Amino acid sequence: MSHRLSSVATDSSIEKSYQLAHEQYATIGVDTRAAIESLKEIAISMHCWQGDDVGGFENPDGLLTGGIAVTGSYPGKARTVAELRGDLEQAMALIPGKHRLNLHASYADHGGSVVDRNQLQPEHFLSWIDWARQHQLGLDFNPTYFSHPNSADGFTLSHSDRGVRQFWVEHGICCRQIGAAMGKALGSPCINNTWIPDGHKDTPIDRNGPRERLTESLNAIFAQPIDPRLNRDAVECKLFGLGSESYVVGSHEFYLGYAARNHKILCLDAGHFHPTEVISDKISSVLQSVDELLLHVSRGVRWDSDHVVTFSDELQAIAQEIVRGGFLKRVHIGLDFFDASINRVAAWVIGTRATIKALLHALLEPIELLRGYEVDGDYTSRLAMLEELKAFPASAVWDYYCHSSEVPVGPGWLQPLKRYEDEVLCKR
Repeated sequence: MSHRLSSVATDSSIEKSYQLAHEQYATIGVDTRAAIESLKEIAISMHCWQGDDVGGFENPDGLLTGGIAVTGSYPGKARTVAELRGDLEQAMALIPGKHRLNLHASYADHGGSVVDRNQLQPEHFLSWIDWARQHQLGLDFNPTYFSHPNSADGFTLSHSDRGVRQFWVEHGICCRQIGAAMGKALGSPCINNTWIPDGHKDTPIDRNGPRERLTESLNAIFAQPIDPRLNRDAVECKLFGLGSESYVVGSHEFYLGYAARNHKILCLDAGHFHPTEVISDKISSVLQSVDELLLHVSRGVRWDSDHVVTFSDELQAIAQEIVRGGFLKRVHIGLDFFDASINRVAAWVIGTRATIKALLHALLEPIELLRGYEVDGDYTSRLAMLEELKAFPASAVWDYYCHSSEVPVGPGWLQPLKRYEDEVLCKR
């Protein structure tokens, strides 16, 4: 019995289904064409580290530290810059729209000589910039404050040793210059996100001291003004991590206050809070105090496990909050997961397509109609309409968007992905 999939649908059936969907949505005041045009303008920042299990290219055989763990041994892990780019190109060929790539500093293209992280320069990312320009992509960036001898005890920017702290401050300064070079070369500002693993496994005595040192370090990193048209600074919070279960220096409250006071972008990661918390409910709250948000869309299962993003209730809620609140210009959407138990390229495709699909569903809501019910206190109609929307043909609009973007419709992307696995990944 063959497990290959036949063609999902013909061109004519996709277009016919879309036309019927367009007409049905029009009955509730939704223009599907406008929704698709809005969707085309949303760029998802795909994370490079899914392709090689967060290894980077400084020392591919080095151990991960900083509370980061990747499980699984699926064949085909990218081992070189060229392999990683090839995998990204294959993934992007199966995803509708034009998007961005999010790089970590540990993915520098060193050539023949590796420099330490406090000596990184834009020249170490010129080949990435050229590649991004070739594929019409924007680039985002992250200093890498983990998997390094100077982070071995779990502390970086808040370290009690001034010398270690200074090393990481210099790294952060280098990374802002790299981000600015990316933004200038590509004509699109680089979102440069700072996350550190600093914290204690057990209950600390001094909670304040590390936070004072972190504030001092951040102030030093951000001291030099950079044109926001080139580089935009973000700071990322966390509740707990492996090895920092009892205390994380850069908590949500710490970074929310820092971002608001210093006009930085606040990064919310979907896996960085208590398992019963969701970031969808935080979006409108924190946007009262900060100008912009960066989201790291992930899927925690029982802990911050960074599972591949799926079309879950929370993913839909995140998209709804962004669209309903009119926040598309104030929220930058990036992905952050790493799974080595399945095809790594497929993980990118699944997670990115799910995120785009959730945004489309949100754009297909009759928001003004629903808001009118709410203002009028007609909660019965609000609930009834939300339930009826679940049966509206959003999938037909999604299929049409994929088809018009010249990427496979439905599960049709699996066939070219399997060919790539057979011809490329399995030969590594």
